Amino acid sequence: MTQPLWKSLATGAALPAAILALVLLMVVPVPALLLDIGFITNIMISLAVLMVALSAAKPLDFSAFPTVLLLATLFRLALNVASTRVVLVDGHQGAAAAGHVIEAFGAFLIGGDYVVGLFVFAVLMIINLVVITKGAGRVSEVSARFTLDALPGKQMAIDADLNAGLLTPDEAKARRQEVATEADFYGSMDGASKFVKGDAVAGLLILFVNIIGGLILGVISHDLSLGEAARTYITLAIGDALVAQIPALLLSIAAAAIVTRVASPFDLSGQIGSQFGQWRAWAPVAAILGLLGLIPAMPQSVVLPAAAIAGGICWFLRRRELAAQTAPPKIVASPEPHEIAWEDVCETAPVSLELGYALVGLVDEMKRAPLMARITAVRRQLSRELGFVLPPVKVSDDLALDGNRYRIRIGGVMVGDGQVWPNELLALAAGDTLEPIPGRACKDPSFGLDALWIAAERQVDAIANGYTVVDPATVIATHLNQLLTRSAADLFGLDEAQALVGTLKSGYPQLAQGLTPQPYPLATIAALCRSLLSERVPLRDFRALASAMISAGRPDMPIPELVEAVRRQLSGLIVQTIVPAQMPLPAVTIDPELEALLNQSVRAAPDATWPIEPDLARNIVAAIGEAVEPLLLAARGFAVIVSPLCRPALARLLRTQFTEVAVLSFLEIPDAKAVEIIATVGGRQEEPALPHPDQTEKDQ
Repeated sequence: MTQPLWKSLATGAALPAAILALVLLMVVPVPALLLDIGFITNIMISLAVLMVALSAAKPLDFSAFPTVLLLATLFRLALNVASTRVVLVDGHQGAAAAGHVIEAFGAFLIGGDYVVGLFVFAVLMIINLVVITKGAGRVSEVSARFTLDALPGKQMAIDADLNAGLLTPDEAKARRQEVATEADFYGSMDGASKFVKGDAVAGLLILFVNIIGGLILGVISHDLSLGEAARTYITLAIGDALVAQIPALLLSIAAAAIVTRVASPFDLSGQIGSQFGQWRAWAPVAAILGLLGLIPAMPQSVVLPAAAIAGGICWFLRRRELAAQTAPPKIVASPEPHEIAWEDVCETAPVSLELGYALVGLVDEMKRAPLMARITAVRRQLSRELGFVLPPVKVSDDLALDGNRYRIRIGGVMVGDGQVWPNELLALAAGDTLEPIPGRACKDPSFGLDALWIAAERQVDAIANGYTVVDPATVIATHLNQLLTRSAADLFGLDEAQALVGTLKSGYPQLAQGLTPQPYPLATIAALCRSLLSERVPLRDFRALASAMISAGRPDMPIPELVEAVRRQLSGLIVQTIVPAQMPLPAVTIDPELEALLNQSVRAAPDATWPIEPDLARNIVAAIGEAVEPLLLAARGFAVIVSPLCRPALARLLRTQFTEVAVLSFLEIPDAKAVEIIATVGGRQEEPALPHPDQTEKDQ
């Protein structure tokens, strides 16, 4: 429910009006009664600030303290200016000329003796300026520097917890806001400590102005003797200084308490009480005081009661500890065995990484969590390449696993596992090596290459002998990267589709309006995107994808036909993901007779998921595998080019064995793109392996 307009205006104008009143207080003469009210208000505000500072569980609980300190300091200085005017103008009339508060401080605290008042004020200034203010300023400066230096590490720790599934996005956002607020707070406190120091110096200067000005005015303008002028004006000046210095001392204590505060679930008194509530600390105190009381020169009437009090505290704390240890345990009501929560049976993390107990150190924040940093880098890079934000990876330990094993699940299904040794390095024989090195033979979990687990001190020798050496965190992150890339379609759903459409609306609202909900519902868009991702077509240019759906598709078109129509519109983007724009496209083609056989199989069962006859499918996979093996080993980009009719069926077939092989139709090749045919599958050399219907007649 919104506030009325007049109340909103009054609330918003309160602070500017108060600042304006402070300025007027410095300029406009005020009566003594108003000064008394102002001084009492100043003391009340200082006490309230001190109590709030002592009650805060952590510094950010009083995040407004720097601004409050500034306003309280301005208020006190304004009162000093107003009281100085009253003291110098009406001070010759007596001690009550500047108000009863100043008179009371001058009479009660210093007994009317201005010499004593000068010494008392000097002591207060030393305590405030030299001890409290200087120490608080130094702590504020160091805290601000350390907080700013630790800011990147705290942000990385929040990202690591978010990736591990320990935080929800909202909790991570709140944590980031708290870290930023903490940095701003300590930076502000570093500057606010200068206010406290300047206020103390200003109080000293104002005292000198009041004394010197009062002596001159009393002797010259009011015909007072030097002794009478000194007794009157110095007493008023000291009372004015003390009535301002005591609230300043309270604010300095509050500032020091805030900047030296350590985060705790208790307030300051509770924290101190919990840490001093140990009987072992009070036992030696009682013993030492008792020994001091036995010395003849010591005042036993004071020392021995103090020893008895310390011993009583020790006895009380010890008795309370024993009572807590022998107390029966509290019975906590547990849920009934038949009550099962949804969280107990639902796996909400789309991607999870389970580690054996020996691998927990890879995600330990005290060791800078090398694995978490690499997982974050993998998610960021893949999200940029695929065109949508990959979900966080939930990292957890699993005691059922062997100590050095890990397991990766996507959508609750285990898609990969492996074994790493956290204190060793993986050496991959990328090519010819000079000489073998000792190590534990294994297979690289990402690509199945021959590798060795070697001791860390052999890293230099392995690199010198031609090995590629990687650490355990990189091994797991590379394996995760490969599986996430392969399973990108499984990670894309309605929420991701809605996010893409929402981003499109912010930049191209008319295009988004023409895309969904008419003519295409969100489910159709998600299905299309999953089909493209399954063939490693990125969604980075969702604007082009949306334009292709609108221009090339129809609302009643089946999803497979819509996918093929959109692919033809995105041909330039698809080819560019295989080879750079300036290079020709290496192509593997299909023999015309074999291609005709594939087209015939698709026409015979157009709606079948696997229309190709099993024996023929095995022979095709084997023949294409033999043709493309040199290209795969050389990590060279290429595409298998076939007719549009059999392209989807052949793509699904090859995807089971060769996840990185792109299958294109000749309609998906841009007109300006040069094609380099490097192999042809089928023909005379493959005829004996293919069950072609004419083969029997030729053999006979």
